[in-house]
Amino acid sequence: MTFEKLGLSEKVLTAVTQAGYEIPTPIQAQAIPVALKGRDVLGIAQTGTGKTASFVLPMLTLLERGRARARMPRSLILEPTRELAAQVVTEFETLGAEHKLTVALLIGGVSFDEQVRKLDRGADVLIATPGRLLDHFQRGKLLLTGVEIFVIDEADRMLDMGFIPDMERISKLIPPQRQTLFFSATMPAEIKRLADNFLNNPERIEATRPSSTVDTIEQLLCYAPSDPKQKRAALREIMADQKVKNAIVFCNRKRDVAILHRSLVKHGLNAEAIHGDLHQTQRTATLEGFRNGDVTYLIASDVAARGLDIPDVSHIFNYDVPVHSEDYVHRIGRTGRAGRKGCAVTLVTSHEMRAISAIEKLVRKDIDWLGDPPSAKSRDDKPRSRASRRDSSGGRGGRRERSKENSAKPNNRKQASSQHNAAAAEAPQQSKTRTRRDKSARKAGKPGGKTVGLGDHVPDFLKRPAKPQS
Repeated sequence: MTFEKLGLSEKVLTAVTQAGYEIPTPIQAQAIPVALKGRDVLGIAQTGTGKTASFVLPMLTLLERGRARARMPRSLILEPTRELAAQVVTEFETLGAEHKLTVALLIGGVSFDEQVRKLDRGADVLIATPGRLLDHFQRGKLLLTGVEIFVIDEADRMLDMGFIPDMERISKLIPPQRQTLFFSATMPAEIKRLADNFLNNPERIEATRPSSTVDTIEQLLCYAPSDPKQKRAALREIMADQKVKNAIVFCNRKRDVAILHRSLVKHGLNAEAIHGDLHQTQRTATLEGFRNGDVTYLIASDVAARGLDIPDVSHIFNYDVPVHSEDYVHRIGRTGRAGRKGCAVTLVTSHEMRAISAIEKLVRKDIDWLGDPPSAKSRDDKPRSRASRRDSSGGRGGRRERSKENSAKPNNRKQASSQHNAAAAEAPQQSKTRTRRDKSARKAGKPGGKTVGLGDHVPDFLKRPAKPQS
């Protein structure tokens, strides 16, 4: 199968040849002919298989006829992150070199004014993140009634980031007579429901089964201590043992990204950090430095886990086991792309074994261990229970040395039960004795009896006669 047999226009084929593309990937070979017929597409393929070109190429052919109007784009592509949106723009610039299509990019972290000027000139292709797109719409700077082709890319990532309500709102702003191209690497139940709502009799294209990993990636697990300092040392040791050309190191939290970045730089490693709290210009510059080879280690949150096309990444290190099993598939998909070999190493602490079991179940594969698994070492590294932590620290609920009163308490159930029964037997007798003592005291007028009112202890000021009112 070649690109010439897919039905693409001459201009597109010329750009494909100039870009160095020779043979279409399975998802491209199946999705492009269907999209050129104007049908809806539901595409499922693992990351790194060329999903972006599978909708960019047919869009370039279909948009050759027609002209964009001000503030009314002809097509819309939704992306979950700024980096993915910017990457699709680059793909249009490369594959659309023979076209004169106008491409507008709407993402956060960039000035509104420049984006408004592009919309005013008219955009054939609008690439946007959901939040910034709705911001422009609410300001009256954008109309979506002219959209002919609607593309939802990385739909499962949209779900993870909470963009589903925005996607549903945007779909209602677009004409129902449209062509929809829906792509996702995984297909959870919520994504399937969205696909059923957004698509009209789609052609389901499943180049690979959902949540699968490519065979060119060597996957390894490595035991690591729970202590953060020891865990960072274990990561550096693994990096030294592996022949690393460049690598992405994933952490679950932004705070850990910053801490690990400082630690690696302190130990002389060429590392930069990227996460969602950084300014867009800094994120873009960091990714560009990593692509160019100026940065060896990219310490990242899951903002870099989806769809980023950095062709030659030799290693992926999961400093933390991902919270969601699907994120593992996307993380390690940053290596081993386009048939290249890659290596993915995941650091595992003793209390993360359940998450590893879920990952192995998802990918339907037993992942090999680099060294001994934690089963033999976990006894020394298990997190202590809350009660044991309180007892050893002398905190609330327990102390290293018990007080004398606590040490005097009965040591066994039988002794405690006998003392309880004896106390219960003495209670009625004590009550009768107290009642007889109180009655005799009241008869004798003694203070021990129950006093009614003030008795003999009325203060003198209460005995004074009241003054008549005038």
